[in-house]
Order: sequence, then C-alpha cells, then structure tokens
Amino acid sequence: MATHEATALVPPGVGLHARPAALFVQRAGAFSSTIRLTCGERSADGKSILGVLQLGASAGSQVTIHAEGDDAHAAAEALATFIREIA
Repeated sequence: MATHEATALVPPGVGLHARPAALFVQRAGAFSSTIRLTCGERSADGKSILGVLQLGASAGSQVTIHAEGDDAHAAAEALATFIREIA
C-alpha cells in the first residue's frame, strides 16, 4: 500500500475552523486513502470534522497530511494545496 506525506502552512488570517475544516473533510472523503492530519503534537483523522477542528490549526501553523492507500500521493498533495490556498 502506498503512503505519501505533504506539509502546508495555514495562510495568515485563516485557520482550520468550521467552514474550512468542513471543506477539508469533504475533499478528504473523495479519496479512498486513509488521511491523518498532524499539527504540532496533535493528530487527527482527516475525514473527521471533529478531529480536524480539535487540531486547533490556526494561521501560520504547519500541518502535515499523511495519506495511506492507492491514491495516497494525489490525496496528500491535493489536500496540502487546499490548505495553502484557503482564503
């Protein structure tokens, strides 16, 4: 099974709060891979809205997306791009 990891900085003035977190989870759900999100010492299921919200990823935070599955590379890169481009 393939694995891939990508990192992204949450843009200034934005965080993974309710709306961006919901959009992230929606996008993550489109992939068959297992998605884990890490921010600092916290880690969460990237397909769980509560998990993503509990990460507390605020503006300027570095987030790591770890994907495992057949579409791991595409998933991790697409989700990292989404975080970088949150506006």
